[in-house]
Amino acid sequence: MSSIRDINDLTREQLIDFITDLSKRWLALDGLWFQAVEKKYGLDKAIEVDIAAWEKFTALEAQRIKQFLNLPAQGGLDALELALQFRLYAFLNKQEIIRQAANKLVFRMNACRVQVARERKNLPLFPCKQAGLVEYSGFARSIDPRINTRCICCPPDEPEEGCYCAWEFTLDE
Repeated sequence: MSSIRDINDLTREQLIDFITDLSKRWLALDGLWFQAVEKKYGLDKAIEVDIAAWEKFTALEAQRIKQFLNLPAQGGLDALELALQFRLYAFLNKQEIIRQAANKLVFRMNACRVQVARERKNLPLFPCKQAGLVEYSGFARSIDPRINTRCICCPPDEPEEGCYCAWEFTLDE
């Protein structure tokens, strides 16, 4: 039997493992509800519902991260760069953030659990661009409304070398 009685008994490493596990549970739920909607109503309806859910969730996630990190209302790309590292996805996927200029940041999803799983099953990449546009632009605007988002690539687009999707964020001052 475990000697762990509550979260306060966890070591730093166990807490990190727990965060990763919680993130996996969240992603599993996301996938399962999507598959249930797809099975009952078809792919187009599932994507429509997915976009509606992401529109709400991405703003909520950004607001909670912003509050947790005590980010300023207009923290710009510095705030976005930090916030992106605290998204649930950050604990599951391999990603990189490239600062190309003071007013330009590129986020690349180098390894995406969803897409890697689909490739392992010999399935085509999931066409997540429509939802991604809502998700990433909504997240960035929730961190700082002056941030603009542009999709560099995202399935069904052909991926760039070494990543599944890439997003460019610029700051209007």
